[in-house]
Amino acid sequence: MLDKLKQIGQLKAMQDQIKKEKFEVEKQGIKVVVSGSLQIEEIIVLNEMESETLVRAIKDCTNEALKKAQFGLAQKIQGMGLGF
Repeated sequence: MLDKLKQIGQLKAMQDQIKKEKFEVEKQGIKVVVSGSLQIEEIIVLNEMESETLVRAIKDCTNEALKKAQFGLAQKIQGMGLGF
């Protein structure tokens, strides 16, 4: 029982820490920042481009940022020894 409570405490601490994480990707003149809770925090257009190119670049950059966040979070969970 004590082990379960300790594990719950570790999970809560990890959850709080994860929410503070930021993952950035800059690609094709677009910068996307994703939080540890997998929410898009920022999309910044660094240079001018045509509408169609802009949409494609935002999509590509956002997908890459989300993958980076998922991978980073998975590594953090493995590092804590809490793999489920």
